[in-house]
Amino acid sequence: MKEKVILAYSGGLDTTMIIPWLKENYDYEVVCVCIDVGQGNELDGLEERAKLSGATKLYIENVVDEFVDEYVMPCVKAGAVYENKYLLGTSMARPVIAKRLVEIARLENATAICHGATGKGNDQVRFELGIKALAPDLKIIAPWRIWDVSSREEEIEYCKNHGIDLPFSADNSYSRDRNLWHISHEGLELEDPANAPDYNHLLVLGVAPEKAPNESETITLTFKKGIPVSLNGKELKPSAIIDELNKIGGKHGIGIVDIVENRVVGMKSRGVYETPGGTILMEAHAQLEELILDRATLTCKKEIGNKFADVVYEGKWFTPLREALQAFVDVTQEYVTGEVKIKLYKGNIIKQGTTSPYSLYNESIASFTTGDLYDHHDAEGFINLFGLSLKVRAMKMAAAEADNNK
Repeated sequence: MKEKVILAYSGGLDTTMIIPWLKENYDYEVVCVCIDVGQGNELDGLEERAKLSGATKLYIENVVDEFVDEYVMPCVKAGAVYENKYLLGTSMARPVIAKRLVEIARLENATAICHGATGKGNDQVRFELGIKALAPDLKIIAPWRIWDVSSREEEIEYCKNHGIDLPFSADNSYSRDRNLWHISHEGLELEDPANAPDYNHLLVLGVAPEKAPNESETITLTFKKGIPVSLNGKELKPSAIIDELNKIGGKHGIGIVDIVENRVVGMKSRGVYETPGGTILMEAHAQLEELILDRATLTCKKEIGNKFADVVYEGKWFTPLREALQAFVDVTQEYVTGEVKIKLYKGNIIKQGTTSPYSLYNESIASFTTGDLYDHHDAEGFINLFGLSLKVRAMKMAAAEADNNK
């Protein structure tokens, strides 16, 4: 009886070629697994394609709600943004995919898991750290680090030579990764940072801001303990809210980011990310937090958010560090409850008012009118103490200079 390998299968040219390659080089029985994290119609026709290519079975696993509830929401609550721009769309999806691959490997009594990530990217790190953390006994196969294939033409020819004649094109196109949270674009003109992105050709989820409607649109989001629970007064689960926000935000040119980021493997990489719904959600959440969290907690949470983003980006989801960081964040979210109104207009998110029963904003203190809780005269003593070290240093420096001039 042949040993089984679980192949993370997308249905694209790379993972389709991997099926006969695994059978030829390892004599494995290949079980394909496609994890649905919200990539839409990319899943159409996968079962026929996988079996035509030599797989014995195909699993299509819908984990959209798990992805959103257990991976996206912790990042939203943390305010996790990598290098101040990237909202971690691909990074957040990889651990839930790795987890499901391991679960099916156990179900099928497989001895190995294979992925189609390249030897230059972050995904090989994310997949493999996830698998190692959850199933250290399973073998990991990464064909792009083994074979010497160098072009799509070679891949197509390999497939044809193994009886797989599918309508793959050798035309160059963007390299994309899509899920419910975002879609990423790399390649073509983006490979040269001197080039402007061809948004007319590139965008999938929305339009460039200049092509957005001339009329603004105001929406209302309600949060409970840091989690979105309703959109425009309609209660929805988080995944449904993101889906709706993608449509609304895409229409208004929201969430298009062009970034040169630092990959885990050491190189810089230029890409464009579309995250319309996620950008709205993160901004609304941040607006609510600034009303509720005290200064010291908010300052510390920003540092934790940056660290959380690094941990997720580097594929270290299944680690004690991520759990500890998330535990801190969860405590800060206990009172992040309220309503946020925002206006969307040609790529901009404009604040329209925020309310919360736990708001720390006190109008009687913050207004220019003197209230009972704040006496202007108290500021003098505070400033004297707060600036005492500065004053003492200046006096000492002046005395030392005077001695030197004698």
